[in-house]
Amino acid sequence: MSNPVAHDTSPPAARRLCGPARVALLALGFACTAIGIAGVILPGLPGTVFLLIAVWAFSRSSERFHLWLYNHPRFGRTVRDWHAHRVIPVKAKVAAVSMMAATAIGLVWISDGDWRLPALSGAVMAIVAVWIVTRPSRIVGTA
Repeated sequence: MSNPVAHDTSPPAARRLCGPARVALLALGFACTAIGIAGVILPGLPGTVFLLIAVWAFSRSSERFHLWLYNHPRFGRTVRDWHAHRVIPVKAKVAAVSMMAATAIGLVWISDGDWRLPALSGAVMAIVAVWIVTRPSRIVGTA
């Protein structure tokens, strides 16, 4: 009998870039990986989002690093769950929305009475927060 919640263990295929675009995406991948790893250690830093950006950047720039992150024993499951099922863990949702709220409050605090930047940034962050919160938190059919 087949498992109804089969996991796709192959990473998504993407067209690799070359030249300056490849170098830029490789740098973005390394930076986001570092921030993502820090997010696992530091409370309040949404590491999952940065790991997803890193795996995307590596998918376009380095098959070696893409496979490393996609199959990593600690971080790979989150990346694979996103790829296969579009799942964002509750902890990642809380961290992301909390940091967006803190950023919005910080913008209001430093705005010197000009409401335009905090209002625009807050509106964008609210839309992103709604999108994050409405993603599934676990794979359907599992506990």
